[in-house]
Amino acid sequence: MPATREKLAGETPATRGSAVLAEEHFETLKRLKDLGLPVNPHIEKAATIDEVLKICHRWEQKRSKLDYQIDGMVVKVNRIDQREVLGTTGRAPKWCISYKFAAEQAETVIESIDVQVGKTGTLTPVANLRAVLLAGTTVRRASLHNFDELRRLDARVGDTVLVEKAGEIIPQVVGVRRELRPHGTKEFAVPHKCPECGSPVQKDEGGVYVRCINARCPAQLKERILYFAGRGQMDVEQLGRALVEQLVDVGLVKDLADLYRLTQADLEPLERMAARSAANVVEAIEQSKTRELWRFVAGLGIRHVGGQSAQILAERFGSLEALMEADRGALEQIDQIGPVMAESIHAYFRKEDNRRVIRRMLEAGVVPTPPQKREPGRLAGKTIVVTGTLEAFTRPQAEQAIRAAGGKASSSVSKNTDFVLAGENPGSKLDKARKLGVKVINEAEFTEML
Repeated sequence: MPATREKLAGETPATRGSAVLAEEHFETLKRLKDLGLPVNPHIEKAATIDEVLKICHRWEQKRSKLDYQIDGMVVKVNRIDQREVLGTTGRAPKWCISYKFAAEQAETVIESIDVQVGKTGTLTPVANLRAVLLAGTTVRRASLHNFDELRRLDARVGDTVLVEKAGEIIPQVVGVRRELRPHGTKEFAVPHKCPECGSPVQKDEGGVYVRCINARCPAQLKERILYFAGRGQMDVEQLGRALVEQLVDVGLVKDLADLYRLTQADLEPLERMAARSAANVVEAIEQSKTRELWRFVAGLGIRHVGGQSAQILAERFGSLEALMEADRGALEQIDQIGPVMAESIHAYFRKEDNRRVIRRMLEAGVVPTPPQKREPGRLAGKTIVVTGTLEAFTRPQAEQAIRAAGGKASSSVSKNTDFVLAGENPGSKLDKARKLGVKVINEAEFTEML
């Protein structure tokens, strides 16, 4: 690195203003180890991608000798300043990647096949297996994903099958030893009715999933409640599976709104539910009434809408009422909300049953907390691309400052870009900005804008 770009001992443009140990990740880990902190002893530095692959292949053979389970390696860019240039997405850094080993497989026999019903009515075939040890755990059940996949595998009761764990977590059937198939086995028939409620089922148009179309199906309701109460949604810790199944089976809860009308007296007669436990459940449900709006939206279980999408919707509309009344066009115009998701959201809030349940929750005292209002910033409505190395900011710091001031930090230059903030060594983004006639600003001008 040229001397002019390192103005203080131990300082780099990527880390200026904060304490650093080294300009490279590998050297940082070595220094942390010298300081007495625990560092994985198997870290290695590779000069080429071929070396990376050799290291990964070697550890794929050696992983069984470790004292813990691993399913792959993490490959990282070593230089800290290059990491800053590469940046991150909304989910993960762009300067590292995981190399997954081939999944460990085991051979066993399908003893029966069940059909599970999910929160959106999806019917999923699941194989009940003769117990087998796989990747450190005993496996007795494995997903068959959907009925198209079941037909492709041609898996049948009595078949000897190969099982592996997807991502070393979820067991799944990946192959069938047809040469070992017993005589007289039959194909597993696709259900025409829901195995839980007996209602008709239908296949998604243009899709692979078969669904129960009864919105009041008890199996769907149980899964919806468990999802609604999950840590990533309304975070009602006391609502476990055993309790939820009892609440639905005895008729205490027929929809999500009924949760907010439960009393201690309702719960005490249930199995393994003493007075103290019942009081804790009621208190946990009560505390969830003022969860953030995005958590409430996520908890509704709208198809295609997860936590991140729910946060985007909450920020955009600010209230549940505004979101419920949004038309399809307004939803499609939101960044990261595509046509399929927009249609799903619009259709969900147009169904009277869904609106009725939401109204009853609000009447029972549920008041989702709206996102904190922000005053319009100096960069409101402006799209800015950051390129090159800055003196006072790292790239993530500059992008956060843009967002805090109401602007949008983009990773690519287009005709819709308002400004390009250029530091040292800006690269091709500066050339594209000049070609498109986009205004280029320096760090001093950017600081003045803020």
